[in-house]
Amino acid sequence: MKRIIKVVGLPTVGFAIVLIGLVYDTFLAGILYQDPAPEIQSQWEFHRSVAGLFYVTGGIIFLLGLLAIPIIWIRTKVKYQQLNHTL
Repeated sequence: MKRIIKVVGLPTVGFAIVLIGLVYDTFLAGILYQDPAPEIQSQWEFHRSVAGLFYVTGGIIFLLGLLAIPIIWIRTKVKYQQLNHTL
């Protein structure tokens, strides 16, 4: 069970960060008014850039986690095989 958690942990964290960005984008940035005041426009742009940062960070972590799955799988497999031989 620990092996599966190690393998899918990083992609799961990346996906969770992307979802947090989606929620942040939906509730704080939302849809801009048709003709907003400059202050509202700047607030919207700030929240939109923060949500974009969540998207990019989560996407990178997710992709790195997917790329690391074979490496982690092989390393944990070897580790557990060595543990079983010593017992």
